[in-house]
Amino acid sequence: MSSLVREVCQAASGWRWGKRPLVPRSAERFAPREEPEEFPTSWARTPVARAARDAIQRYALKPLVWNETRVRVGGVDVLDGLRPPVVFVSNHSSHLDAPLVLCSLPQAWRERTAVGAAADYFFDVWWRAAATALVFNAFPVERAGGARATETAEELLHDGWNLVVFPEGTRSKDGWMQRFRTGAARLALEHGVPVVPISIRGSYSAMPRGRGWPRGGRFPISIRYGPALEPSGDVRAFSERMASSIARLMDEDRTSWFASLRREAAGETPAVSGQEGAPWRRVWESTRAIAREADGVWGPRR
Repeated sequence: MSSLVREVCQAASGWRWGKRPLVPRSAERFAPREEPEEFPTSWARTPVARAARDAIQRYALKPLVWNETRVRVGGVDVLDGLRPPVVFVSNHSSHLDAPLVLCSLPQAWRERTAVGAAADYFFDVWWRAAATALVFNAFPVERAGGARATETAEELLHDGWNLVVFPEGTRSKDGWMQRFRTGAARLALEHGVPVVPISIRGSYSAMPRGRGWPRGGRFPISIRYGPALEPSGDVRAFSERMASSIARLMDEDRTSWFASLRREAAGETPAVSGQEGAPWRRVWESTRAIAREADGVWGPRR
C-alpha cells in the first residue's frame, strides 16, 4: 500500500494542475511566446445551459446575495420601451457587482444578458472559467486591449445579447470610482447600441476587495438604473459622459432626482473619485455603510 501511495504522490507532483507550465522556469525566457486560447463560452448560451442558469440565479444566487446584504433597486422602469441589445455600464468595487446587476434585472432582460469578465482572473483555469460562464453567462475580456478584447462582445451584440461591462477594468482598490477605459464607449459607438448607466453604492462596504464573502451585518446596498445614453461624439467624450451619468445617479441616490439634476446643470455633481488624502482614510470613508432610511430598513444590524 505504501508503494502505491508513493507512486500516486509522484504522479500528482508531475501532473499539470491548473496552469502549471510544461517549460521549466529557468527556460521560460527562451521559449517561444504562445498566444492564449480563448475559453469557449457559446455552450453557456444553449437552451440547457440557459435553463440551468435561470434556476441557479433565481433559487440560489439572488436569495444568497439578498440574504447576506440589504438591497434596494431603483430606476428599472428606464428599461420600459427600450429595445435590446443595450450595454449596461456600472462602477465596480466588489465581486458582488455582477450578481447585483444580473439579479436586479427583470427576467426578460436577464435571460438575454451576458457579463464581461476579466480573462486573466475568471478564465485562467478551466473549472473557474466553466462556473463563471454558466452562472453569469460571462465571456472573457482581455484587460490589456487589442483586437481580441472585443471580438466576442461584438458577436454577442450582433446576435441581440445585452452586455454588462465594467469600464474601470478592475475592482476599485479603495471603493472610489476610477477612470473609465474606452472599450465600452467604443463598442457602443461602433455598433450604435444605447448605453444604460448603473450606479452601485454600498457593495464595497459589504464586500471590499480581498474578501471572499460579504461582511456580517447585512450591509445595505443601493443599485440604481439611469436613462439610456444614445452613443454620439468621439470615444473619449462618450466615455466621460458615461462616467458623469453614473456620478449623477449616485448623487440622486444620496439625495433626490430633482436635486441631482440641479447640481448636474450647475456643474456641481459631487466627484465619485473621492477626496485626495491618505489611502487608509479613503478606504475608511468608502467602507462606511450607506445611510439608513427613516423606516429603519437600511444599515447593518447591531
